[in-house]
Amino acid sequence: MQTKERVFHAIMFELLALAIVVPLAAMFSSKGASSLMIVGVGLSLYAVIWNYFYNIWFDRKFGCDRASRTVTVRVAHTLGFEGGIIFITVPIVAWFLNISLGAALLMEAGFLIFFFFYAIGFNWCYDNIRSRMVAA
Repeated sequence: MQTKERVFHAIMFELLALAIVVPLAAMFSSKGASSLMIVGVGLSLYAVIWNYFYNIWFDRKFGCDRASRTVTVRVAHTLGFEGGIIFITVPIVAWFLNISLGAALLMEAGFLIFFFFYAIGFNWCYDNIRSRMVAA
């Protein structure tokens, strides 16, 4: 992917995720949707930057033919991405929402479970739609 497409991919990923996660987090926490939206947007901006550099590295390491990646490669990709982001997000969430690191870690665990499946599904759909568009 070229830079413009990588940025588009990351932004689409984050916008759809925010539309799903913020209402769910508001339902399952005592925090308001506006606070969660601010945290979500901030973390999304960080995630877009991390996504850009992580995916460049991953494509160089595992090849650019994204549509033919196996489930194992997709799971490894997602685990690497989420593992790399958790060290930044937990302290920021705890600080901004004024909750303990344990509560932030628990909240992050819920996000990680969601994002694990969401990232695999989103990337599979994106890669397949992209390969069809490129072929056409």
